[in-house]
Amino acid sequence: MWVAMGALLACFVVYVVQCWLKPFAPCRKCRGEGEVHGRILGDRTCPRCRGRKLRLRVGRRAHNAWRRTHEQGSR
Repeated sequence: MWVAMGALLACFVVYVVQCWLKPFAPCRKCRGEGEVHGRILGDRTCPRCRGRKLRLRVGRRAHNAWRRTHEQGSR
């Protein structure tokens, strides 16, 4: 039980550090290429990242939302 909790805590800490050091990750839809390859329409710009090739990590998005809410609540 303690080993599992320690492993989970270690994974959480690694993810937090990763979100802090590198807040952007490759887009999942285009795999960081910026283009989506289709059979019918051919190659086109990725609609999810709009060709920027990167996306904001979920943890960083949650942190930004929490920080915005905290700042608005403390005014």
